[in-house]
Amino acid sequence: MFGSKFTFARIKYRSGDWDTDQRMPSNLLNSLVEYTTIPINNEEKVVELSGNELFLYPFTYLSGHKLVQFDQQEKSNFKKYIENGGFVFVDDCNHDIDGLFARSFEAQMSAIFGPTALKKIPNDHEIYRSFFKFEKGPPTTSFELNGWGDDLVHDYLKAVEINGRIGVLYSNKDYGCEWDYDFRNKRFYAEDNTKFGVNIILYAMGV
Repeated sequence: MFGSKFTFARIKYRSGDWDTDQRMPSNLLNSLVEYTTIPINNEEKVVELSGNELFLYPFTYLSGHKLVQFDQQEKSNFKKYIENGGFVFVDDCNHDIDGLFARSFEAQMSAIFGPTALKKIPNDHEIYRSFFKFEKGPPTTSFELNGWGDDLVHDYLKAVEINGRIGVLYSNKDYGCEWDYDFRNKRFYAEDNTKFGVNIILYAMGV
């Protein structure tokens, strides 16, 4: 099902806007090179949710600001992909007061996997120690205070788990915007804020 080199694969879906935070993938790929020995493909790959190419990649990324409304083929592929061992990191980029992306994406997960499938994960979950250690759970971002329109920092992530493993990791924290900068500017940060992205990818890869 999956190839040997890591590829950052972005999911393209027909509704909403899927092409967000365009510098972020190369930033995370640079982090994998810096911190790990995982062989990588240097270019991001865009895959149609409705197409068969989706099943070539163990890690995928899905984001947006607007309505998420999968058609029947997209729903079928999403479910099949997750149930066959795929991993989707879903990041809510919506800063509107009505939380449109969050509400519509969560409704899609309820329709596909059932109303109780998307659950908070504990802050001592394996994903917070798969490479770097995050003792307090998910690191905060400078963007999340407007997420959902509630002006709250979300101190948890949610997930759909299949057979004890995360298949869908869901964030309202807008990591995509937090990591959307030229990787050469990382040297100006007191702490590299992409480290949690390395954890997510290594967990997804089962490393």
